[in-house]
Amino acid sequence: MQINRGRDRLIDIEYIDQLQESFSRVAGVYTYCLDSAGVPVTKMSGPEADTSRLMEYVSKEAVAEQFFRLTGSLLEDQVIEDTDIPNIKMGLTTSRVNGQPLLTWVVFGIITDAEEDGAEGFSRTTTYKGLLDALDLIRETFDYQVNARILAVNAEAENRRSKYSEAELEESLKRSEVMTAIVQLMGQDEIAEALSVSALKVIGEYLHLSSAHVYITNLRDNSLMDIMAEWYAPGVVPRFDHSRDLPRYSFLAGNKLQAVSTGSSVINPDWLKEMNSMDVKAMVVVPIKSSDRPAYMYACYDECVNDRYWSVEEINFLSDATRIIESIIERRRYEINIAGSFESVRNSLDNVGTCIYVRDLNSGSLQFTNRTMVANFTSEIKRDKEEEKPLAQIFESHIPEGSETGSIEVYRKDRDEYFELYYSRIEWMGQSSSLLCSILDVTEKKKNQKRIEQLAYTDFLTGLYNRMCCERDLAKLVDESLAKGTTGAILYLDLDDFKHINDGLGHQYGDILLQSIAHSFTRVKGVEDTCYRMGGDEFVIVIPPSYYPELERIVTDIKTIFSRPWFLKDADYYCTMSMGVVTFPGEGTQIQELIKKADITMYEAKKSGKNKVAVYNSDMDSESGKRLDMEKHMRDAVASRCEEFVVYFQPIMDITLEGTPCVGAEALVRWDSPDLGFVSPGDFIPFAEYLGLIIPIGEHVLKTACKACKSWNDNGHPKYKVNVNLSVIQLVQPDIVQIVRNVIEETGINPKNLTLEVTESLAINDMSKMKEVLAAIRELGCRIALDDFGTGYSSLNHIRELPIDVIKVDQSFIRELASDAYSQAFVRYIALLASMIGKSICVEGIETVEQYGVLSDMDVRMVQGFYFDRPLPKNQFEEKYL
Repeated sequence: MQINRGRDRLIDIEYIDQLQESFSRVAGVYTYCLDSAGVPVTKMSGPEADTSRLMEYVSKEAVAEQFFRLTGSLLEDQVIEDTDIPNIKMGLTTSRVNGQPLLTWVVFGIITDAEEDGAEGFSRTTTYKGLLDALDLIRETFDYQVNARILAVNAEAENRRSKYSEAELEESLKRSEVMTAIVQLMGQDEIAEALSVSALKVIGEYLHLSSAHVYITNLRDNSLMDIMAEWYAPGVVPRFDHSRDLPRYSFLAGNKLQAVSTGSSVINPDWLKEMNSMDVKAMVVVPIKSSDRPAYMYACYDECVNDRYWSVEEINFLSDATRIIESIIERRRYEINIAGSFESVRNSLDNVGTCIYVRDLNSGSLQFTNRTMVANFTSEIKRDKEEEKPLAQIFESHIPEGSETGSIEVYRKDRDEYFELYYSRIEWMGQSSSLLCSILDVTEKKKNQKRIEQLAYTDFLTGLYNRMCCERDLAKLVDESLAKGTTGAILYLDLDDFKHINDGLGHQYGDILLQSIAHSFTRVKGVEDTCYRMGGDEFVIVIPPSYYPELERIVTDIKTIFSRPWFLKDADYYCTMSMGVVTFPGEGTQIQELIKKADITMYEAKKSGKNKVAVYNSDMDSESGKRLDMEKHMRDAVASRCEEFVVYFQPIMDITLEGTPCVGAEALVRWDSPDLGFVSPGDFIPFAEYLGLIIPIGEHVLKTACKACKSWNDNGHPKYKVNVNLSVIQLVQPDIVQIVRNVIEETGINPKNLTLEVTESLAINDMSKMKEVLAAIRELGCRIALDDFGTGYSSLNHIRELPIDVIKVDQSFIRELASDAYSQAFVRYIALLASMIGKSICVEGIETVEQYGVLSDMDVRMVQGFYFDRPLPKNQFEEKYL
């Protein structure tokens, strides 16, 4: 049984039951599963006495509350809640497909290391960490199964499309086989009437007709007709009790084929009357022409039992088959003139779409090639007549010795083509023993089969190979390097800030960027066939041992790809990458281990500032463990309303006023984790941006800073201002303006006292969108400060184009301010420029009295740095400056 609700069709309930029961027993927990609407799809696993007690301790309402909290959030994949019983914990974890919840597992653990005692007598117990591991394990296991099922569904869809194409090819093969059987009748030494009956039988059985006739109009009396040949399907009663001087049907006239399907509205009334009298529901009439007189014979194919709607393919087949019957009749009429008969056969076979040729088995010469054969094998036929016999090498050499008739598949390597060959020994034109060959091109069918085989290994968006193919190919290369004592390398790449382009321009342009990057990878010499998309914006490039000596050149070529902008949506956009490099077999021979090490190395490159390349070393393994630990605690901290993230305030001084008074502060976030301790912003902020958690953290900082500033304004400092940093990831969110508006309204802060700081790097991509967003924020009454000025790509242009109020000079220009003439000139120039265009300037990073002294003769008012004070907790800042 399967769930039958939308995307839940992917899920097999019987499989879930088995998975749940085995998992619960091994993990020592009690588990059941909810669908996307919160309805249970399985019963709780475990002894019935235990499960009944658990449901008394935990209400359905409590489970529902946590279910809707978890599935309604985009930030959480699992939660753990206390129950009324101290040693009973309830955990929920959700598996998602395309961001939407699919199944939610409810897991109860009887905790043996709980701080207080509680319920006793349960047969299954675990530790608190064991419960956490159990939640992670069941979610990851089920996610893997769903992803595998999605791949299978996609492969099945492609297979169905291919089967449709295969069905068409199989029908063509069958039609070709039938046509060959009719052609073979020409070589039989029987009268025309008997051969015509045999042909009608082959045709009628193939198309499942009721009957078929060959009529001859009476030349003496035009109102009469004779029956030359007739065939009836089993169970169909013959229509005539004699065959000569019958009343002629009105539809036996003209020189054109006539096809009448069931219920046709375009039909001669006399025809309809005659068809009704014969109980015929549909028919096709094909004139049989003669070389010396107009059409006076007609082949008529009837359907009397079922409704019939003739297809174009059926009509063409009947026309082709009738031409062969025509040739049989003509041959017998002119038996004394072999040349005339051959010409008739040639004309008939020339109109058949299959390649046909006949070879004399005694002399080896070609006796006949039809028009289709000549069109497809021109050069081979020419050389065959010059004694080279290429057709024999291509086709006849594959025929088993002694075989009289049959069919075989032939592959022509020089043209990468596949053919179906039908062959038979015949008496050609009653003269000699010959070999008749009928050839059908099935190349497209074979290539479709290969495409299906490759489907499971190809990424549909970029055309690169996928993770499964990467693991397969990497295993072969590792084995090769071990056997030959060589070395290869894995390059793991992740695009920097790809989410900005995806969110800013739309996913369709993100897809175009991924396709362009993938195409560029395949043009790097040495790795053209070893580029893989691992998912999302992550790629792996494997350098085979044969190209490992060119590792440095290949890495440089890849870096060059990202040094240029990409043209998207009528503008240039930059997108860099972070790369991790791991060699094999030196760093390992297990495929999953190598890929994991490459991923760890890539993250170290990203952590060190992005747009970097890092080479693996063993110290990174411990860093990876720390990173996973940090991710878990960070997600828990965000889920707990960001209470662990503390806002510090660094004072901003106006040095033009007496006593250098404080006029406000910059809000800076710090993470005080109960488990990890005080985490440096340089460690957790880039990681929060990488995980997308900077959005809730940033909103928490904004709200906390605004509340603090409102308190200062209401308690004797109405002009105090607060500066809050906005991450680029926050700025590209479509609702950022509404978030700022909501915080202003909720906290009651005067928007003129709120300055939002944005980094200059945000202007690299989509300047027009950033101008629009910042202008909308300014309309709320807030001020905009351009932070880290001087480190971007086009600084002066940004001052002119962006709607900003304050320029904050990056501290990299301040470190040598006391002694470096360039730094002094830069600050002086920016201060003068800001004054001329009506902007304010703030210099950050002042740490020494010498640096402070240099500013005395410059047009600078706002200054901050350790010289005045370090960032302080809110209570210390208020004690000192309020």
